[in-house]
Amino acid sequence: MTGLKQPELADKKKLSRRVVRALKKRYPVAECALTHNSAYQLLTATILSAQCTDERVNSVTPVLFARYPMAEALAKGKQKDVETIIHPLGFFRAKAENIRGMAKKLVDDFGGELPQTLDEMTSLPGVGRKTANVVLGTWFGIASGVVVDTHVKRISRLLGLTDSANPEIVERQLKDVLPKSEWIQYSHRLIHHGRQICIARRPKCTECPLLPMCPRVDLPPLK
Repeated sequence: MTGLKQPELADKKKLSRRVVRALKKRYPVAECALTHNSAYQLLTATILSAQCTDERVNSVTPVLFARYPMAEALAKGKQKDVETIIHPLGFFRAKAENIRGMAKKLVDDFGGELPQTLDEMTSLPGVGRKTANVVLGTWFGIASGVVVDTHVKRISRLLGLTDSANPEIVERQLKDVLPKSEWIQYSHRLIHHGRQICIARRPKCTECPLLPMCPRVDLPPLK
């Protein structure tokens, strides 16, 4: 972890291994909750999931993908038509613009096939590190980084694996302490854990497999 002395870094790595073991036991199979059948569909759904629940995204993507099954079709889609389909997701104008722009660049620059590097993926409109890490890890099995959503940030901070609220710093610190082989599944499992057990406003602490590792301290709210 950046700025840590070697003994402290060793402690963080030891803690991370305990956390990983506990999460593996509780969630042996943890998959992305966004419904998808291709890398293009996963990328589109992930862009749409910004500030929105996966369940709500899954409620509109069947219609979206029936209308635009490939990037080529979405690239040619009209803004208003896309907006109408994704309207229930919120921020629908910006999201429609992003997924249409993503599809167009995907077709123009990559022949409609998703690139498999972080730099190329984040060159697409609407695609940041988090989105790129989701697609590269979930679809391609490439450990390009650690997906940091609100659950991963909150619980990792509570456990003491990170001391930051900045997603980029959180990711960098988690990459320092987690085995690279666990970068992908750590996020999937912790997201499940945050939704099922370590719920922000009503945590089920007595059911938590991470309780022996959790300091259970009051932290200032994340910004």
